[in-house]
Amino acid sequence: MVQLTVLHWIYFIMVLVILSVMIMRKDTIIPCILGVFLLGFAAKKTMLGATKAVFDALIVAGTELLGIIVVISCIVAMSKLLEEIGANRWMVMPFKRFIKTPDIAFWFIGIVMLLVSWFFWPSPATALVGAVLLPVALRVGLPAMGVAMAMNLFGHGIALSTDFVIQGAPTITATAAGVPVESVMIKGISLFFIMGLVTVVTAYGMLRRDMKKGKLEKSTMEDFFMEEGKETRKIAKFAAILVPCAFLLDIVAMFLFELRGGDATSLIGGTATLLMLVISIVEFQGDALDKITKYVREGFMFGMEIFGPILPIAAFFYMGEVAPIQAVLGEGVLPSGSQGILSDMGMALASIAPMNRPVAAAIEMTVGAITGLDGSGFSGMSLAGSMAKVFGTAVNGSIPVLAALGQIGAIWVGGGTIVPWGLIPAAAICGVLPMDLARRNFIPVATGLVVTTIAAIFFI
Repeated sequence: MVQLTVLHWIYFIMVLVILSVMIMRKDTIIPCILGVFLLGFAAKKTMLGATKAVFDALIVAGTELLGIIVVISCIVAMSKLLEEIGANRWMVMPFKRFIKTPDIAFWFIGIVMLLVSWFFWPSPATALVGAVLLPVALRVGLPAMGVAMAMNLFGHGIALSTDFVIQGAPTITATAAGVPVESVMIKGISLFFIMGLVTVVTAYGMLRRDMKKGKLEKSTMEDFFMEEGKETRKIAKFAAILVPCAFLLDIVAMFLFELRGGDATSLIGGTATLLMLVISIVEFQGDALDKITKYVREGFMFGMEIFGPILPIAAFFYMGEVAPIQAVLGEGVLPSGSQGILSDMGMALASIAPMNRPVAAAIEMTVGAITGLDGSGFSGMSLAGSMAKVFGTAVNGSIPVLAALGQIGAIWVGGGTIVPWGLIPAAAICGVLPMDLARRNFIPVATGLVVTTIAAIFFI
């Protein structure tokens, strides 16, 4: 086991401080920046080095998030154009016959998001599903927050934690655990089902309760979609057909060329930008040069408004991984053999606990969740798989079940359902604050994690 250093303890203490601030429903930017400063001071031993580390950490976080920032900004810029010409109302008409109530909207969007995410991963799926179905949901009275919850829990939660089609997550976990990939998926299916069902039903129940009490405010986007009398341009029908067809071709291209993750996101972002270009030229002709500047500006202003407060938060939590902390503080900042601060802390926790099935399940879930705090659920799955092999052997239990449990903990926390720096895509496309979405998801996801851990004790 790697010897824990002062960096590990500073990081651990600041995580507790940040979680305490979140529980008090306050923003966490100040403790996050302070955490980076303290890490920098501990590593560099000078005020100059600590001050420089704060800025460098922001740059690293910005680099990590740049792709998501740009694709969301491009989608929003295109949406602004579609709003102005009135194409959005034509686009939602085919879905009116299916989505007539907020309840149907929540489950319809969630299931569509689940299916699309299985094939193309949640980030590109969020842009696709949100661009088309968000207006429909708002029309029937589902708040933007409800749409964000549905897309987030079904996509970054259920789809990413199961990953039955692409099999990236179970492959990483199973390889580290030394078991076949299919065993993690088959033997873990009961846990996947319990986690998804408990979380989504809890979230839906709390959403319906707050809607009845009037606690959820209507978004400004919703006001626009309710304006039936707004002028519709002649090109609106053409654009309403062109945009869905273009994104449908994107889906075909993803299948044919096996585009996943970042490649799929790039295709969607490029498609949105080109659509905006073509529609602007056809509609505004000579004025297109000036008009398109307006939409691009509005799109990126929206993107930075949403992402700006997240950068300092992400800057701190990214420091829990090897590459980011080395980029900020230097190559030799971590001890030899370290897998990153979060992974080291997880292994330290595992080494001091007595072993039986309840303890093994609790630690497997806890360590998976801890490694997910950096907002990247995949970063901790190798550790979760390795620990599943150790724990499963120690208690004479099922290694695949334990591996699936660790995978659930890492993905549901780090994949982006309860940490604000991980659920930005759904929040941004729906126009809600990531911190607010994280708070609404916290109780349902925490409930699901606890119930799933208890259930795992009987399956191990």
